[in-house]
Amino acid sequence: MNKMPEKLKTVAAAPGVYMFKTEKESILYVGKARILRNRLRSYFNASIKTDLRKSALVREAHDFTFIVTESEVEALALEANLIKQHRPKYNIILKDDKNYPYLKVTVTEMWPKIDVVRRVHNDGNVYTGPYVSSKSMRETLDFIRKNFPLRTCNYRLESITRPCIDYQMGFCSAPCVGLINKDDYMEHVKEVIEFLNGKRQSLLDKLTEKMDRYSDSLQYEAAAKYRDKIKAIATAWEMQKVVDVNFADMDVLGLYHTGSEGLINVFFVRNGCLTGVKDFYIKDIGGVSVKELISTFIEQFYNKDIYPPAEIVVNEKPQHREILMKWLKKKRGTVVKITVPKDDKKGNLLKMANENAATSFKLRQGKSDAFIVDELSYRLKLSKTPASIGAFDISTISGSESVGAFIYWQNGGFRKEFYRHLKISTVTGIDDYSMMRETFERTAKNLGQENLPELVIIDGGRGQLEVAINALKDLSANDMPDLTGISLVSIAKKPDRVFFPDKNRKPLNLEDGLPSSLFLKRIRDEVHRFAITYHKKLRAKRVMASPLEKITGISKKRRMALLKHFDGITAIRNATVEEISQIDGFNKKLAEIVLKGLQKLT
Repeated sequence: MNKMPEKLKTVAAAPGVYMFKTEKESILYVGKARILRNRLRSYFNASIKTDLRKSALVREAHDFTFIVTESEVEALALEANLIKQHRPKYNIILKDDKNYPYLKVTVTEMWPKIDVVRRVHNDGNVYTGPYVSSKSMRETLDFIRKNFPLRTCNYRLESITRPCIDYQMGFCSAPCVGLINKDDYMEHVKEVIEFLNGKRQSLLDKLTEKMDRYSDSLQYEAAAKYRDKIKAIATAWEMQKVVDVNFADMDVLGLYHTGSEGLINVFFVRNGCLTGVKDFYIKDIGGVSVKELISTFIEQFYNKDIYPPAEIVVNEKPQHREILMKWLKKKRGTVVKITVPKDDKKGNLLKMANENAATSFKLRQGKSDAFIVDELSYRLKLSKTPASIGAFDISTISGSESVGAFIYWQNGGFRKEFYRHLKISTVTGIDDYSMMRETFERTAKNLGQENLPELVIIDGGRGQLEVAINALKDLSANDMPDLTGISLVSIAKKPDRVFFPDKNRKPLNLEDGLPSSLFLKRIRDEVHRFAITYHKKLRAKRVMASPLEKITGISKKRRMALLKHFDGITAIRNATVEEISQIDGFNKKLAEIVLKGLQKLT
């Protein structure tokens, strides 16, 4: 410790990175500075005693080292890489370290393809993303393959002599063997880029013009294909959350913190649409200002292979804002702005991200605010705000060990005493609807009318919801006369959306990042977890069950003695009556029963 103040004389008055280390050379903290000498001196001033975080760092540190850089921007980049590499104790560490996928259209190739990549390069190709959800990216890619016949293969096209299975399935137009001309193929490429870039009207107008042209020339089959494509594209875009068509690409950083821990909620806005929402939990932030927290997040998040957007919207201007923007510009290739919103539209979006951050943080802590349920009630158009919510799910694989599950939420938390799971007993084979009906009816009767929740969520689509509605009507007509206060909805996946009993009502999109959407997903995920856990338990029990258990008259103690002596079922099958009868607790009669029983089971 004493040698560090003396060492300050050797520090350069230049930009760079410094590191505090322990006696065993492990790195405690990495920092950057415009003037290294001044920054390091600040750690040994008397005023540092008021900063508990820094004073604790200095007490624990045994030495420091530094690296001089040519500029502050280089210092920032080096600092980010060193933090990522060493994950020092006193730095704020962003736990999420994965790189998100992008969709890449290789327009620099003669026959462009669409591909999934995790790095963006300034190579003249077209990139869209990042896709925070890999599921969302896969769904987009599947949609493109079904509606735009672009190749996705990595084959050397000059060596191909016949089209592959993608062509036979209608996913590719087979440019490799000349089954489409260059102009028509490039037209598909342009359509894909317009679709990915959200150029809605121009793409739909172009496709509509083609449909009309084919129709006018009596080529009705070709016209029908364009009609179906237009409908599919319109439906896909309808499910997207449009924020503002005038917005450029931007990330909105919502923040909630308690002083010692916090959560940053990022809205990813691309081409005016909310394409994803992601939470980043951050702990050990005691004594860190909001400005420093935002700066650290930006530095660590965009240090990954993330292509920065044109604008990053924040609550407060971060530390080293100008340096951060210069660094981000180098990564993007064009100007990146870090702004605090001045207009209502961006301000409202940031407010929503802040509320999401607060909600996610509280849900993470097992808490929930009344406003979330109020918002849910408003969006579902319920007659009253539900005080209790239940959810049903089933789990099966090829009709094997099928189970049903139910979970219960009330007044801010899950009530495990009302959880129920059951083995499906009246359904054989794969019949999700009948399984859901059995689960619903048996659980309702088991709980009793007084314990049924005010809002019931069914995991599934329109069909599962219809089954639950009919089951509720039958219960009301027979066993439980007063069920009129129960509301029913279902949640389907890919994309996540809510279906209502009223078939004319449009499904509610849950990909908007609203607190009530996150809350519904959490309830759906909880019942899914509960069902899967029980299903796996039954499957494991079946797999681990010994054939000896099916033989009448062989107790658990005798089964254990057999397995211990012969070391497995195969060895027992190959044993003689005399060998088995020599084991404690067995005689010739029992030995014969064992061998005959195992013979029947083979």
